[in-house]
Amino acid sequence: MKNFNDEINCSQPVLVDFYAKWCGPCKMMHPVLDEIEKQMKNQVKIIKIDVDAHPKLALEWRIQSVPTLMIFKDGDLKWRRSGAHKAKDLIAELEKWI
Repeated sequence: MKNFNDEINCSQPVLVDFYAKWCGPCKMMHPVLDEIEKQMKNQVKIIKIDVDAHPKLALEWRIQSVPTLMIFKDGDLKWRRSGAHKAKDLIAELEKWI
């Protein structure tokens, strides 16, 4: 993964998914994120970060539960929630930042 700050410093909304391979709700989010990527194509950037592979980044962003989803725009955090979410709800939130 490139530098996280470079990745989120983007003019299009960036959806970041902090997840763990062992996490059941995280596994449920994979098809949801695939659906968002399919529906929103080049309008949104999606980044998946395994908290076990990147513990310093998870600590820096105070990830206490997974999945934790965040939306960034131009490097600024616009939205953050933990837990599984429906594609339609995430798409509605992302559309606010397009």
